[in-house]
Amino acid sequence: MSNLNKILHNKISCKSLWFMRQAGRYLPEFREIRSKNQNFINLCLNSELSSEITLQPIKRFDLDSAIIFSDILMVPYALGQEVNFIKNEGPVLGNLNMNNILKVNKESFSKKLSPVYRAIDITRKKLPKEKSLISFIGAPWTLLVYMLGIKKADNNLNLKKLNIKDLKLGDLINKLVKILNIHIQNQVDAGADVVQIFDSWAGLIPSANIQDLCYSPNAKIVEFCKKKKISNICFPKGIKLKYKEFNNFVKPDGINIDYEIDPQWAKNNLTDVVIQGGLDPKALLKPEDEMIEVATKYIKTFQNTPYVFNLGHGLLPETDPDKLTTLIKFYRNY
Repeated sequence: MSNLNKILHNKISCKSLWFMRQAGRYLPEFREIRSKNQNFINLCLNSELSSEITLQPIKRFDLDSAIIFSDILMVPYALGQEVNFIKNEGPVLGNLNMNNILKVNKESFSKKLSPVYRAIDITRKKLPKEKSLISFIGAPWTLLVYMLGIKKADNNLNLKKLNIKDLKLGDLINKLVKILNIHIQNQVDAGADVVQIFDSWAGLIPSANIQDLCYSPNAKIVEFCKKKKISNICFPKGIKLKYKEFNNFVKPDGINIDYEIDPQWAKNNLTDVVIQGGLDPKALLKPEDEMIEVATKYIKTFQNTPYVFNLGHGLLPETDPDKLTTLIKFYRNY
């Protein structure tokens, strides 16, 4: 059993580190592959290349866990919605056809994402047994933000789109929960041993709706994972002090804190859970001594408690890989 699984299963103190977006644009070896593969969806569906990208940070840094190279928007893609990644703009999705999405069954969904599962299988066979292979999903709410096109350029929401009378929001959320559980099981069957649930836009939810749009859907997915004995980590980014309420309601194995959360507050208030992350990715853009100072705060705070060293969001494209090497060496030698 990998260190990450030991921590999540047994809630013990054990050294473990990996980084969100560790397989990505900051690595020259990734940029080389990406320059030859302009269509991002097609790259995610290229099993051999996805596996190669997944393993790049493991080969370079010898991290404790790999996270499969894919994207949360592969789910709406597999549900039949058009997904395009526009340079300097981000993902743009086509019109949502509710009736078509509600009709999608397990077989057609799984078949469309079979290259993703094959990439996991290839990676697991190449990855040392002691290292975890992390799969991931976007939580229903975060997927809806993209599927409904409700996020404005200033990171506010067009809430009017949530009030369309013929939009069966509850039906769509329930459908996403069922499909996401299938996606999780497929990834685990292919060789993944941990799933991270990204609710990246949870912080945009109005307080009156956070129970229905965030807590309940995440809880249903975590309940599925626990029933299937699948280690799970939730990341409800941006919900500030509601992290405590989220943790008490959802009861995940692990919870990733973002960089707005004070680590001491997290240690005091997030109980019966493994805490992961928190370090601001921008710390890696600072001078080395400042980066080490910030990292030391997290290491000292969570010393002798179940903690996974990670970030409070993904690695930034402008991150120097050598800086990451320095951070990893510091953590391991602390």
